[in-house]
Amino acid sequence: DVLKVGMECNYAPYNWSQPDDSNGAVAIANVDNMYTNGYDVQVAQKIADSLGKKLEIYSYEWDSLIPGVQSGKLDMIIAGMSPTSERKEKIDFSKNYYTSNLVIVTKKDALSDVTSIADLKDKKIAAQSGTFHLQALTEQTQAQANEMSDFSTMLIALGAGTIDGYVAEEPTAMAVTLDPAYGYVALENNKTGFTVEDDEVSIAVGVKKGSELKDQINSALEGFDADAQKALMADMVKIAPSDE
Repeated sequence: DVLKVGMECNYAPYNWSQPDDSNGAVAIANVDNMYTNGYDVQVAQKIADSLGKKLEIYSYEWDSLIPGVQSGKLDMIIAGMSPTSERKEKIDFSKNYYTSNLVIVTKKDALSDVTSIADLKDKKIAAQSGTFHLQALTEQTQAQANEMSDFSTMLIALGAGTIDGYVAEEPTAMAVTLDPAYGYVALENNKTGFTVEDDEVSIAVGVKKGSELKDQINSALEGFDADAQKALMADMVKIAPSDE
């Protein structure tokens, strides 16, 4: 009657920790007097309700999540985890419950002439070192690519006007643009935007190999379409801790 779900409880807006049960937060089963909320938490609750089970969420280190499912300590992982081919060798995954786009964060209306990545030609666009964001920027556009260490550095550079924008995934962009000084160009992957592999920008629920839970999860996610996903993510971005 219990559904044991693992996540980091430290990856806003997908999941985070908080001291109370406000906004539909759920108690963390293995951490005293702490609760977790976020996109993953709300999806976990949706699945638990569909299965008629009580939701229990456990805070695990990232590297312990897959072993936790393999050993049976956890029933599933709902932790912003992408279903990469390497992970699929170890566990099974449900259908995707969120697929992000690579977008360009900019000052409000500053790149209003950009409707596709072809329009980034000669624009000063940054991306984070060591990410597929940077690889996509340098290989697929004629922008003046700027490699930077992290998102904070890129945001400072954008504010100072030394770059025209930077590459981010849409949930990150949504959080930044709560400040009305900023906006983002919502390009569409593999069409007007970057060509990316699905497993790079999608997240799915992880379960033990051969688990019957996979089909049950997929049934629970029926009707939870892209519009509903984006609406829930927007709600979670608004209440996510600003320091994460």
